[in-house]
Amino acid sequence: MKFNDIKSNIKSDILSGFVVFLIAVPLCLGIALASGAPLLSGMVAGIIGGLIVGLVSKSPLSVSGPAAGLTAICLSGIQSLGSFELFLMATFLGGLFQIILSIIKAGSIAYYFPSNVIKGMLTAIGIIIILKQLPHLFGYDADPEGDITFIQPDGENSLSALFSILRYFHPGAMLIGVLTLALTFIWDKYKPIKLLPGALLAVVTGVVLNQLFIFSGMENLIIGKSHLVNLPVFSGIGDLVSKMTFPDFSGVFNKEVWIIALTISIVASIETLLTIEATDKIDPLKRFTPTNRELFAQGLGNITSGLLGGLPITSVIVRSSANLNSGAKSKMSTLIHGAFLLIGVLLFSTQLNNIPLAALAAILIATGYKLCNPTMLKQMFSKTKYQWLPYAVTVVAVVFTDLLTGVGIGLAISILGILIGNIKHSYLYGEKHINDKPIITILLAEEVSFLNKASIRLTLDKIEAGKAVILDATHTLYIDHDVLEIIREFQYIIAPSKNIKLILKGFKEVYAIENNDHHHQEEIPESIKQFDLAKSFKGTEEHVATTNIAQ
Repeated sequence: MKFNDIKSNIKSDILSGFVVFLIAVPLCLGIALASGAPLLSGMVAGIIGGLIVGLVSKSPLSVSGPAAGLTAICLSGIQSLGSFELFLMATFLGGLFQIILSIIKAGSIAYYFPSNVIKGMLTAIGIIIILKQLPHLFGYDADPEGDITFIQPDGENSLSALFSILRYFHPGAMLIGVLTLALTFIWDKYKPIKLLPGALLAVVTGVVLNQLFIFSGMENLIIGKSHLVNLPVFSGIGDLVSKMTFPDFSGVFNKEVWIIALTISIVASIETLLTIEATDKIDPLKRFTPTNRELFAQGLGNITSGLLGGLPITSVIVRSSANLNSGAKSKMSTLIHGAFLLIGVLLFSTQLNNIPLAALAAILIATGYKLCNPTMLKQMFSKTKYQWLPYAVTVVAVVFTDLLTGVGIGLAISILGILIGNIKHSYLYGEKHINDKPIITILLAEEVSFLNKASIRLTLDKIEAGKAVILDATHTLYIDHDVLEIIREFQYIIAPSKNIKLILKGFKEVYAIENNDHHHQEEIPESIKQFDLAKSFKGTEEHVATTNIAQ
């Protein structure tokens, strides 16, 4: 980062960094709780994600920290290993694996994620944020902050929890939540003071209102400890260090530690690459993040987190999108959020514990709405089914399963669409009538793979006896061996048996199929020699069969 860029962006980056810090506190604590780890481990991971990863990463907007997508791995890993110290060793080794992945350039996998799947993931995360934060908005805090799974640890799910609000809502939290949510939307729309984010105003309003409830003696409205941020309180850095946990290095000889480490590295890397790709897409400046450098930064972060008693780290979409929506301009906001986490843990735990979770829920709901706004839905559904179907499937799958499973299902649908499209467009089939005699032209595509084998075979098999066929490979760059075998079989066995006059043209020498069009120059009418099949598909006065007859 250049000094001039830092100077010009510092005001907006400080404010956005502070907003992300406020959101990160309950998320770090909630993810630690859901992972069965010490609460401090979530804060340590958040600090390292902000300071270490933020310093090394080249991403301008992404924010790293403990991720909800890893909670199941953390919980099962800690339980199976029998100690948190051994799990820290797995986190350390997982970071080493990520650095190896960066060295072998594995980050390039990010370029293969289709944009419709990434957009579907963003929309789904927006929906999940809204579903998960609505209970917190009304004071029903049974589900830990940071949980994004459909089936919750308390036995409910994202939908049933909404109905539980009717029984377990808190009047004070509901009042603060609704007011701060309205304030956030109104402030962000009109921006009366541009440098003051609506999210920061919402938090201050929530704290002030609860203090008014306390001073006024409104017992039914006072928000108690269970509905507030619950950060561990430390008397100083010595007290903090004394309560930190460190890895058990004997775990290096434990096979299960290595298996969990490999799992952490793969899942954390995929989630990071997905988040980076998604964050770059919503960046208004359309900046590009080097993916291999990001894997290196994440690996270094996980090595440090494992050494200092923190949970595994990934780049996380909730904090990254909140960072963008709060007005962040550069990665200084990420570093600032990490610094605030460190200072907050050391010096201001008591004050931070006055923040109502309902006020933070209002900020996150506003963030979620921006990720799944109706404009995005309208834009995606205006496209072809090969665009909107993988998008829609990804949205539903991520909401009802988890991030990686949902994206995997979306990718499978997207790939299936590509395969179907590839099968349909392996060739152009045209039929012209010259002197009342049909002459069929089959123009092969640039790439003809084994996936096209069935459609080409069916098309050739359905050609009626006695017809003339021109099989044209002039524009073809690659033909699969299986397809060449089908063409040879048609040339030497099927065509002679059905009295089909076959004219081959444009086949390269490497295909081992001899072109015979020069032997039949006098038999091919001039109109067929000049026949442009691709143009004919756009419509001419002669009859052209534009459909794949194999279908």
